[in-house]
Amino acid sequence: MELSAETIEQNLREVREKVAEACRKSGRNPEDVKVLAVSKTKPVEDIRAAMSIGQHAFGENYVQEIQKKYEVLGDQVEWHMIGHLQRNKVKYIIDKVKLIHSVDTVELAEQIEKEAAKHGVNMDVLLEVNIAREETKWGFTAEAAPEAAKVIGAMPHIQVRGLMTSAPITEDAETNRVHFRNLRLLSEQIGAMGYPGVRMDTLSMGMTADYPVAVEEGATIVRVGTAIFGERNYQK
Repeated sequence: MELSAETIEQNLREVREKVAEACRKSGRNPEDVKVLAVSKTKPVEDIRAAMSIGQHAFGENYVQEIQKKYEVLGDQVEWHMIGHLQRNKVKYIIDKVKLIHSVDTVELAEQIEKEAAKHGVNMDVLLEVNIAREETKWGFTAEAAPEAAKVIGAMPHIQVRGLMTSAPITEDAETNRVHFRNLRLLSEQIGAMGYPGVRMDTLSMGMTADYPVAVEEGATIVRVGTAIFGERNYQK
């Protein structure tokens, strides 16, 4: 069921307030946390509703959706690629997105480097880390991430800005606190190594079920879809 524009606006206000509350609890500045509205499978009208109250950043999981929505909205909004990215599709989004959250192999990074060079752009990326070691998830292991950061950061058209994880689906957000904390500690560890092209100023973690806990543990981007736009309809 599609939500009304008014409901989307109210939902977004509530998400922002929960982020602010989590920041207050943990002694952080709410301005240091970006709410990324995950608009996958949702129509442009829903994005416009969120834009009407100042939402600027939107996350998409599928290259085709970014292409279609970019045709309508272009650079009016800040697009983030958060889903699994196939190497043969990098060329379609390299000039459209601000940040790729889901770099999960060195080979994918090499393709991003190739396309970024071709388009004359510098691409900010996050390394996806399977911090909870789930068999069904993409991403580097925590052990492999430092070396990956070193190798990818050395690519001239890529800047490694930090880490991303998709924590386990849970009904109790507290169970994911340890994973968020471990990702933050890994980020600090990699940052301390001083690799060229690696800044580690961004932590993308936390979704609808657990984003306040992620904020308390240091998230700088939370990826929230259902809590803003309602349940997704994959039948369309």
